[in-house]
Amino acid sequence: MNSRRDRSNRTALFDGIEEGGIRANYSHEIDEHENDRAIDGLQDRVNLLKRLSGDINEEVESHNRMLDRMGNDMDASRGILSGTMDRFKMVFEKKSSRRMFTLVAIFVVLFLVIYYLVK
Repeated sequence: MNSRRDRSNRTALFDGIEEGGIRANYSHEIDEHENDRAIDGLQDRVNLLKRLSGDINEEVESHNRMLDRMGNDMDASRGILSGTMDRFKMVFEKKSSRRMFTLVAIFVVLFLVIYYLVK
């Protein structure tokens, strides 16, 4: 409101100074009107951008919280999986040593059988 009053005071101060007197004043009022409309349009755009940026900020924060929860869940899953993998390794090591022993025993028996057959 004050800015419009200041503008009207400004136009009253410069009234008649420009060439053309009334035409210049009329043109100046039209320019002021166009400027006021442009300012109002810009204010609307700024308000819209502020609301959008607020919405974007909320969205980013919610995604960050979701990613943090997902990271924590992944860490917990990693711990469980590493324990499971350790158990699998122990089972496979035991089975592989059994298999190796079985294989060696079979080779020894085959060697003895072949040895006695050849002799």
